[in-house]
Formats: sequence, C-alpha cells, structure tokens
Amino acid sequence: MDQRYGSRGSRPKGQQGRKDEPGEIVDISDESFWEMTRGTAGGNSSNELAGEGGGDGIDAFPEDIELAITSVSLLKRPKFRYRISFGSYSLEVHEDVMIKYRMIKGAVFTKSELEEIVFADERQQAYADALHYLSRKPRTAYEITMRLGEKGWGEETAAEVVRRLTEDGLVNDAAYAQEWAGQRVRGRGKGKLWVRHELRQKGVPKPLIEEALQTVSEDDEFESAMELAAKKWRTSTGEPADRKRKTGSFLMRRGYSGSLVSRVIRELGREDGFSDEEEWEND
Repeated sequence: MDQRYGSRGSRPKGQQGRKDEPGEIVDISDESFWEMTRGTAGGNSSNELAGEGGGDGIDAFPEDIELAITSVSLLKRPKFRYRISFGSYSLEVHEDVMIKYRMIKGAVFTKSELEEIVFADERQQAYADALHYLSRKPRTAYEITMRLGEKGWGEETAAEVVRRLTEDGLVNDAAYAQEWAGQRVRGRGKGKLWVRHELRQKGVPKPLIEEALQTVSEDDEFESAMELAAKKWRTSTGEPADRKRKTGSFLMRRGYSGSLVSRVIRELGREDGFSDEEEWEND
C-alpha cells in the first residue's frame, strides 16, 4: 500500500492542521444550511476536482479511541470539498467520499477507518486527474500511469485508477493500438515499423501491438507508401539510380520495410519507363 499518511510522499497536500482563513469555509452541520441551499446545489463532475486535499494530519489523530464528528464545513475552494472536524482534529475530503462514508455530525470513526477514508479520497482525486488528462484525447494505461506519477500519486493509487478506468471502458489499449495503427499508416504516411516503435513508447503490450498491425492490410501500407514516394520521386533530381536512392531512403526513414520499399521503387520506375536493371538497394 502507498505510504499515504503523514509524510507519505504520494502527493503534497499541506491543507490540514492550518488555521482557517476568514470566509474560507461554511459550516454545514446545522440543518439551516441545508434548508437554505436545498435545490441550488449543482451537479458534481469528478474532473472538476482540484488537485489538493486533506490527509496530512491523519498521523496526529489519536489511536484506539472513537472520534466523533463535531462539524462538517464546505470549503469555498476547491469545489466539492469539505472539512470534517473531530474537535481539534480535522481532515478534508471530496463530497462523494463524505456521502459514501456518511460523514455527518455525530458520526463516530476510528483512526484506522479514517485512514481508509483518506486513501479513498486520494483515489477520487487521482481519478479526477486522469479524467482531465483523458478529456483531451485517448491515452494508454501506461501514459495515464506516468501522468499520475508526475502529478505525485503513488503506484498503488495509479494502478487502482487505471483499473477503474479500464472497467469503465475509458481505457482500452487494444482498441487504442488498432485505431492508432490505422490512422498513422493510412492518414499520416507512416510504415508499420514506425508505428510499432510509437506504440512501444506508449507502453502498449507487444501482443496488442502485433494484433493492431495485423488489422492494417499490406495493400493499405503499400498505397500509403506509394503516395509518399510519388511526391518524393517527382521532386528528386539526377540519374534514375539517384532518384531511386533518394526516394527509397525517404521511405525507410518513414518506417516502411525494405521489401515494401523495393516494391514501390520498381512500380515508380515502370511508370516512368525505367528498366529494373538497376535495382534500388538498402545500404
């Protein structure tokens, strides 16, 4: 389990144990607050969660005694976060966590139970970070794990978030690899060797990469290479051998295999009326 309490290093918090700033929180322990706000609360979107939260003060909580909640206060910033006070002790959690664990005034918890609540709150925040990252474009499981690590989340928290995203259908490395392979070969003029390297960098497992590359037909890759090669061929100068060398080298740099490049060069040569006496060679 992550070292997630006290100086655990999973994410800097720094909000617990400090004095409240004027106007920072609103006490919602009394029923009058709920009467006043009933019907005005907006819906919750987990990707709106701010990146800071409570938990640093949990080590200061006393062991082996029951702790009763003395007040529940709504923070004005970040959104949807609450300060839960147990007399002189307090921690901060997201609204979803507060509701899930029924953290209302008078409810009683032990320190070990609160530690699990703090961990649940961290997972909620990390999940929100991941959703925000995914909102820009699809990502692989590896990319999300790396991103969460950069944001300060521990390995266990990141693994739990990726598991949840996978179950929710928001992360699917197999589908991602197939979409990426087709788009890069057909739309961006990249050969399968190039695509294989890209997917490896994105942390896609090797079996999924090979399955994805198999979904791209040889004809599709050939047509992609031909389109690129024709442009390069027309702009190249010199003897036929020089044009073949320049065009072939260009295709190789784009990730096309030697055998496919040879096939393309032969086709271009025939279209221009050159013989195959001098074949292109991959030095």
